[in-house]
Amino acid sequence: MKKVALYDPYLNILGGGERYVLSILKVFAHHGYQPIIFWDSDLTKKIKDKFSLQFNLPAGRQGIKLEFVPNIFKNRSFPSSTLKKLQSLRTFDYFLYVTDGGYFFSSAKKNYIYAMVPQQSLYSKSLINRLKMSNYTFITHSKFTQNQLTGWGIQTKLLYPYIDIPDILSLPKKEKIILCVGRFFKHLHSKRQDLTIKAFLLLKKNPVFHDYKLIIVGGLQKEDETYFTELESFSHEDPSIELKPNISYNLLTEYYKKSMFYWHFAGFGIDENRHPELVEHMGITPIEAMTYGSIPFCYAAGGPKEIISQGENGFLFHNEDELMKQMLDLQKNQDRIQSIQKQGMEFARKNFSYSVFEKNVIKLFQL
Repeated sequence: MKKVALYDPYLNILGGGERYVLSILKVFAHHGYQPIIFWDSDLTKKIKDKFSLQFNLPAGRQGIKLEFVPNIFKNRSFPSSTLKKLQSLRTFDYFLYVTDGGYFFSSAKKNYIYAMVPQQSLYSKSLINRLKMSNYTFITHSKFTQNQLTGWGIQTKLLYPYIDIPDILSLPKKEKIILCVGRFFKHLHSKRQDLTIKAFLLLKKNPVFHDYKLIIVGGLQKEDETYFTELESFSHEDPSIELKPNISYNLLTEYYKKSMFYWHFAGFGIDENRHPELVEHMGITPIEAMTYGSIPFCYAAGGPKEIISQGENGFLFHNEDELMKQMLDLQKNQDRIQSIQKQGMEFARKNFSYSVFEKNVIKLFQL
């Protein structure tokens, strides 16, 4: 059987980047490849619960499941670990690596590096790194990240992610809910839930939004619990603000269905040219919101600028005042709300369905 391998040093986080690279493995599995992941524990259940990803072949064919093997990449000593990697990787048709700034030689037939974060320090072009990178192809998930890497001398191929398009023919019944989705953490491209809460408290001073609720959903790691406690204090025990850590994928979709609006503050106040790593690299959750007729409002930096068409499928804002005005103007025009909802649903379905993603994976990897 043909085999594809993955090493992702961030796999314990299971964030958006992990969903993206695991989705690529899903396409490989559906085309007869055995997906193997270098990791020291079996994460199959966590992946299924978090992302609802299925790797088995279509009905009528022998099933394929994720296989986890010992992580040979955690030992970076030379030369013993290098020889071990070369011996192991030579058995694979494809090898995918999510870079954390470290590079190594690969003996797999075809090799790809997923450039997840547009941070220049991760792509040092020292002589030894250039040698190690020589038989790899770089891929990334947004034009924003692609343009940043091009400026640093790294050529990449663009592969947009996919999202699960719900099988709904009409708009779900909406409630007075503003939703925010993103991991609870402070570093790198923080989703800035603190600013989201601050803006919501400001919004509620307007009687038009007095009855609205803010629901913030996200993954929470133990090392980020202090930040989560800070967010709880920011809310001032306001019952209209709910923080929901580590919920199931099914419950998340229920919140998407109910929410009228979606807010995304990632990168707020950051100069994307000076610090591209600190803004939203793509923005998959705003697209997920669109699929359920929730209207996204995103800070105007990074990836959201290539998915939001202003006033057509959502809104971009540069500051709190602009967000408040956009929200109030839209709330006064119910016909426009329905038009934007429908355009958002169509945009997501047309550009980010699994069928589109599968075709693009087949073309990029020449399956």
